[in-house]
Amino acid sequence: MILKAIIHDAEEGGFWAEVPALPGCFTQGDTINELETNLLEAIEGWLLAAEPEGSVPGGRVLEVAV
Repeated sequence: MILKAIIHDAEEGGFWAEVPALPGCFTQGDTINELETNLLEAIEGWLLAAEPEGSVPGGRVLEVAV
C-alpha cells in the first residue's frame, strides 16, 4: 500500500504530517527522520484500529492498482 503524507513545518519547530487518505491520521517529529518513523507508526496504528478488518469508518477500503 502506498499512501501520501503532507508534511508541514510546525510553528514551534520541527514538523507535523497528515495522511489525507486516513482521516485523523496525524503525527509530528523534531526532524524529518523522526517524523518518518512516527508517521509509519501512526499509519500502522490507524490501520490496526480500523474496524472491521480493513474498513474505514463510514465506508470501505478498495485497493486499486493503476
